[in-house]
Amino acid sequence: MMERLREGANSFVVKIILALIIFSFVFAGVGNYLVGGSSAPAAKVGDREISQNDFEQVYQNERARMQNQAGEFFTALLGDPKYLAEFRRNVLDRMVNDVLLEEQAANLGMRISDQQIKDAILAMPQFQQGGSFDNEMYKAALRRAGFSPESFAEYMRRELVREQLVSGLQGSEFVLKGELDSLYKLENQTRRVSTLTLPVSDFSAKAEVTEDEMKEYYEANSSQFIRPEKYKIAYVEVSGKSIADNSQITDEEINAYYETNKASFSSAAQRKVSHILIEGDSDDAKQKAEALLSQLKAGADFATLAKENSADTFSAENGGELDWFEAGVMDAEFEKAAFAMTEKGQLSDVVKSSFGYHILKLDDLKEVESKPLETVKDEIIKRVKEQQAAEKFYELQTALSEKAFEMPDSLEDAAEAVNQKVVTTDFVSLDELKGSLANAAVIRALQSDEVLKDGLNSEVVEIAPEHIIAVRIEDSQPEIVLPFDQVSEKVKTSLSEQKGEKAAKSLADSLIAELVEGKTDALTQSGYSFTEAKDIARVSEQREVSRLAFTLGNPSEGEKRYGTTTDVNGDVVVIALEAVNQPDTKELEQSNPLATRVERTLATTNITATLQQLKEKTGVTYLVNGAEASE
Repeated sequence: MMERLREGANSFVVKIILALIIFSFVFAGVGNYLVGGSSAPAAKVGDREISQNDFEQVYQNERARMQNQAGEFFTALLGDPKYLAEFRRNVLDRMVNDVLLEEQAANLGMRISDQQIKDAILAMPQFQQGGSFDNEMYKAALRRAGFSPESFAEYMRRELVREQLVSGLQGSEFVLKGELDSLYKLENQTRRVSTLTLPVSDFSAKAEVTEDEMKEYYEANSSQFIRPEKYKIAYVEVSGKSIADNSQITDEEINAYYETNKASFSSAAQRKVSHILIEGDSDDAKQKAEALLSQLKAGADFATLAKENSADTFSAENGGELDWFEAGVMDAEFEKAAFAMTEKGQLSDVVKSSFGYHILKLDDLKEVESKPLETVKDEIIKRVKEQQAAEKFYELQTALSEKAFEMPDSLEDAAEAVNQKVVTTDFVSLDELKGSLANAAVIRALQSDEVLKDGLNSEVVEIAPEHIIAVRIEDSQPEIVLPFDQVSEKVKTSLSEQKGEKAAKSLADSLIAELVEGKTDALTQSGYSFTEAKDIARVSEQREVSRLAFTLGNPSEGEKRYGTTTDVNGDVVVIALEAVNQPDTKELEQSNPLATRVERTLATTNITATLQQLKEKTGVTYLVNGAEASE
């Protein structure tokens, strides 16, 4: 088993590739915590510890991922201490679960072969192009990460063995044919109903409301008539985008930028070579490499010698052929020899690298190619504008921050320092804020003691990259209960709606009472009528109607079952259930999607129960924010 792993891990190219791959692309950054740390533990799982440092690293990765997905919404959620504590605990729970699953898999004797690890690397979709493994995609990761081949392979082994255990738990669930039939009938059952809607507005319009009732309602429900505290807000806003849009770029600046950054508008020189690797740094290894070089110079076939002699088994299968590479990717001596060759088919001398001795053959080459200024001029203008805007923005940000702090009782000096105007709103509540002022960070600044109580300028608030604002409260109106005269119409409307709803429900009850007895006089006199009966499913656009219809008992032949509910508009709806329709299950097979869904649900329940049992058996101690808790 280990022989196969050594073949892959010792491969020249694979060593380079695996050394820096970020496996967190697949596992969302939750991995390195299994390597022990010296810091105080965030949790203990039996005899194993999850260090505080590892927990914080995984927490920051998960936080960054959520921030990228949800943006300001997630930032606002993190402003709630309870949500933040729950989010951190969920991250730690997942880390604990991983350790529990790994331990259980080891106890069950589960193993992952070296070949499975190798196959998993080659099958990673992040590094597939055109349906096959692409070394170029690996190269992009080489510059950004720091796994060694051994630690990466071991990390993969742990992840895959946990996945093996979870797959086993999921695959052990099944649903019987009888259970499937019953569930299918319940889920796909339809009910034939007709409805009668009593619009509350019809009854509210007829409701009589007296002055005394209005005043009594006002006194009993004064909280409904509160005008929230309102503020007159002054602010100064600076945006890097507006700076860039207004900047003018000269031809001299464009030419200077092009010459200075010519490399960024050029394709890098690349080489495509084949090689034969003789491992080791002994004299025997060197002599073997020199002997092979002599054979090649005498006319021997390079691909044949590579297949028979190269220690790089990956490339040897293709006659020693490697993919295109540019400077800065391969071993320094290997690269030096590759870029020294200028003719296709040219052979290098024996080259010593940290992997052993190589013989190189140049298969193809691409020299540096610069794009003409005309083709990249628009891109240069954009870059220069952004660069100048960033520099100018930083200056303005500093000036705004300093002036807002030095002159805390007004924003006029701060606005003058950044060549902007102070904008002042009318009296508005915090719930009525729009645009930049509605940003969660700005609202927090407005609610700070310095701004709200002391009447000072806020600190400069970043509401987006290169977009800042400073705010202050110029004036405020306190929260008050509005006088009766100002809200009398609202009071009357509320009372009318209450009475209207009550009258509608009363009529619905009386109609049902007569309909159950087989009478229709009250229905005729009401002027309302039932809709034509139709079949509705358990999940329906008429959610309230469907929910009630599926709670009513199965009516006997020729009878109906009745009930009342309230729809999304607040109107009262009378429902008449005429029949319960059962679906045909004769053709229902175990391959039905319902079976898969039920098995998945059962598997999730099974995994959750397994984890709980493992926690109780192993003993898990959480140490979060200094508070210790055990399970």
